Amino acid sequence: MSQKLLPPYLFLICCTAMIIFSLLFPEWVYLPRPWNNLGFIFLFGGLAMVRNIQNLFKQHQTEINTFKPPQKLVTIGLFRYSRNPIYLGFSIALFGVAIVLGNVIAFDGFLAFIIVVNLWYIPFEETEMEKQFGQDYLAYKKKVGRWF
Repeated sequence: MSQKLLPPYLFLICCTAMIIFSLLFPEWVYLPRPWNNLGFIFLFGGLAMVRNIQNLFKQHQTEINTFKPPQKLVTIGLFRYSRNPIYLGFSIALFGVAIVLGNVIAFDGFLAFIIVVNLWYIPFEETEMEKQFGQDYLAYKKKVGRWF
């Protein structure tokens, strides 16, 4: 496959699927208005995390694209707490979308994102990081958890 699915596109696909399935199964609502609006805290908080990391990568002039080799090992900012703060941010945002939609089936998109990230993106990235940064990355990996 010459073109690879980048994580932001997976995020958008999951959001779209969550909305569509929520519309198809309106009887599965579990969280009525206005309580579902609490999900906006998670949605915007997660997206703020993603934006923070984008700015950090830009500041350090390193590659953010999952499938391109990184130029630098970034271990500051949110990377002190999570090896994958972008995926964590997207996951928190999707959790927020599920709450905003207030529909049980919306959580399927949230779970699908986490599964794909854990089985596809993170193993690929960790292999590349080990090749690129060797012992420095392995030492970082021992200190900081995959998600948090």
